[in-house]
Amino acid sequence: MIAKSSQYVILDWLMYRRGKTQNGVNPDWEKKVIEYFKEKLKENNAPKWVPSLNEVPLHYLKPNSFVKFRCMIQDMFDPEFYMGVYETVNRNTKARVLHFGKYRDVAECGPQQEVDLNSPRTTTLERQTFYCVPVPGESTWVKEAYVNANQARVSPSTSYTPSRHKRSYEDDEDMDLQPSKQKDQHAGARQAGSVGGLQWCGEPKRLETEASTGQQLNFLNFSSPFDLNFPLPGEKGPACLVKVYEDWDCFKVNDVLELYGILSVDPVLSTLNNDERDASSLLDPMECTDTAEEQRVHSPPASLVPRIHVVLAQKLQHINPLLPACLNKEESKTFISGFMSELSPVRAELLGFLTHALLGDSLAAEYLILHLISTVYTRRDVLPLGKFTVNLSGCPRNSSFTEHLYRIIQHLVPASFRLQMTIENMNHLRFIPHKDYAANRLVSGLLQLPSNTSLVIDETLLEQGQLDTPGVHNVTALSNLITWQKVDYDFSYHHMEFPCNINVFITSEGRSLLPADCHIRLQPQLAPPNMEEYTNSLLAAVLPSVLNKFRIYLTLLRFLDYSISDEITKAVEDDFVEMRKNDPQSITADDLHQLLIVARFLSLSAGQTTLSRERWLRAKQLESLRRTRLQQQKCVNGNEL
Repeated sequence: MIAKSSQYVILDWLMYRRGKTQNGVNPDWEKKVIEYFKEKLKENNAPKWVPSLNEVPLHYLKPNSFVKFRCMIQDMFDPEFYMGVYETVNRNTKARVLHFGKYRDVAECGPQQEVDLNSPRTTTLERQTFYCVPVPGESTWVKEAYVNANQARVSPSTSYTPSRHKRSYEDDEDMDLQPSKQKDQHAGARQAGSVGGLQWCGEPKRLETEASTGQQLNFLNFSSPFDLNFPLPGEKGPACLVKVYEDWDCFKVNDVLELYGILSVDPVLSTLNNDERDASSLLDPMECTDTAEEQRVHSPPASLVPRIHVVLAQKLQHINPLLPACLNKEESKTFISGFMSELSPVRAELLGFLTHALLGDSLAAEYLILHLISTVYTRRDVLPLGKFTVNLSGCPRNSSFTEHLYRIIQHLVPASFRLQMTIENMNHLRFIPHKDYAANRLVSGLLQLPSNTSLVIDETLLEQGQLDTPGVHNVTALSNLITWQKVDYDFSYHHMEFPCNINVFITSEGRSLLPADCHIRLQPQLAPPNMEEYTNSLLAAVLPSVLNKFRIYLTLLRFLDYSISDEITKAVEDDFVEMRKNDPQSITADDLHQLLIVARFLSLSAGQTTLSRERWLRAKQLESLRRTRLQQQKCVNGNEL
């Protein structure tokens, strides 16, 4: 059963829904519902008591439960129409009852009721459907932290027996709050159907203005496993069809959301969709114009892809559970100022930790910190400012070094993915999302990732071989991602640019085949005989509290504002002129841009939101050391540069 506090939320929802039905139409009731739940979720850490689909198995939850879901918008389907208001008639007494269709898939009828399809009081409304998946590449520590913070404890309900017929609002309340009773079967003359996006029970009638039959599905055609369309391989968790009722224009594909809404997993959806599909084919074959594949994708079984009817939705700045969800709010300032006061020792410890991870190379560790806190802070025309792709060359070929370095990064960032750049992977993996017009959906690709994901490209695995056409396209896609921070989704007849903000870190033996903003050569000071044991001991030596500080540090610094005073701007310009005067070939405008980027993130890494003379000189020093190291390598191997 669901924890008591969470059950109260469900009780409140049911009482509110029932009251709205009995009291007739109130034009302001939708706003009041949203305001009501916003206030409820502010009370006594209420969000922690709401069961999360990210953590709770679907079969533990009852239909119409109030749930939350942390997810990414993978696709946006066409808007759908539903019966916002509909009227039922009692066949015996002829009594009429007005119902609301918002926040539900099934139009409910009592035992002797049927929907009056010709009622002048019927209102058709519009809602948007998003196809949402768990956040791609979400780190294990993030999942565990959310589980530990969530106090909604559930276990399989022994009192709930799924039934394959519809219930009234009163029956729903009994089902959620009391042991379920088997309801009488009402078969016979009543048939199953759908009107305006809501399933209904009544006589087999249809409206001319019916919602798209693409929302129905013949489940008998499920001969192959249903593809949940996750961008990354090996991902787990539920995909959901998310029904949004207002402000859907505020959201876009790849946004990360936290949703609160009503769970719809009633098995009746499967039966009704199957029956409706058969009935529509018999009544009017021309009425069903959607392909079988589109029906299959847009109306999957609720047991595989549950529905969430959104009451509240917020776009997440980040998914780090150790920080306040919204860093701009007044109550978050205390947390931020408290952490910033101890930033210096955290940076020093992180530098030491990464130095060990990079086999004693402190210069590479400095650049790794700058990379991990980098972010695209603005775009000037098509140029993304703030991106800082690092190519770490000198990595041992075909060794486990990159694998274990990626393990370290996984323990630090909220979301990441390691791309093993082999000829086979480049030729056969799908990098770019593309539009499947037969199914009317966006088929995901590896590069459909949310903002601030760390993408580690392991080029040390690349062997000699032939790239075929898809492989060349994949390399081009990676290059465009690095250079322009965009991915061109394939819509067959045209490409559509999707801006992104993905941190790309490349490990290679020589200089990478891919472009990079910064190239640094690894100079190991250690040679551990067993990288796995070395990495395990390194992680074991760090206290969990210290590791959490590293995680807060790397996430928080991405969101700090930064500026350069007029005085420092003048000093930088003079310095640049002086360097050009001494050796015109030593520095270009691109080099100056690189220096400014390094100085920016070096300042932020120290908790300074303005550039100081000291940090500018330190940036010049780091760049000088990096260039010297590359020049030394060039003397050994002319192909390095």
